[in-house]
Amino acid sequence: MTRFVVAAILAATAMTVGAVPASAAAQCAARADIIKALGDKFHETEAGRGLINPNVVLEIFVSDQGSWTVLASDTKGQSCVLSVGEGWDSPTITAAMPGA
Repeated sequence: MTRFVVAAILAATAMTVGAVPASAAAQCAARADIIKALGDKFHETEAGRGLINPNVVLEIFVSDQGSWTVLASDTKGQSCVLSVGEGWDSPTITAAMPGA
C-alpha cells in the first residue's frame, strides 16, 4: 500500500506542476481516450475514485475478469496510468466518516 501511495503522490505532483517525466509521457493521454481504450480492450469500468488534491482525481477501473487500472486525472482532462494488474478483489469497504 505504501508503494501505491508514493506513486500516486508523485503522479499528482507531476500533473499539478505540469511536468511529467519522459518515462511517464507514454502513459498519459486525454482521459476520454484512456477510458475508451480501457473499456474496448480490457472491458474495464470505473469502480471508484477519490481526490488526491483539488486538481487531481485518483480513479480505479476494473473488469469482471479481474484486470484493473489506476489513473490520476487532472481538471484539464489529462490522465496518467499509475498502475495496472490482475486478480482484483472487491471486498466491501466503508469510508471513514469525517470527525470519527
